[in-house]
Amino acid sequence: MIDFISDLLSGGIGDSTGVLNTRKIDSNIKLLRQQEWFKKIYENNQYYSLLIGNREVRAYLQSNFRVKRMIHNEKSQAKFLLLLNRELKL
Repeated sequence: MIDFISDLLSGGIGDSTGVLNTRKIDSNIKLLRQQEWFKKIYENNQYYSLLIGNREVRAYLQSNFRVKRMIHNEKSQAKFLLLLNRELKL
């Protein structure tokens, strides 16, 4: 809950400025890389390029709340994978 409030106050959710916090995103990716399900995504070239260069995906990963929820919740992992696949089609 504290992460959600922190993200909200820092603009991580619904950020109207459009500025991405690269350090925070990279830190969250590093945290996710400890998860087996995410390692498979990270090692896939198409997904990797989204993780590195897609604004929508990076904005999603900027939220500590979302990242921690993905670590503990399979439905959140599936939602993230849907986002990745949607962005691949664009």
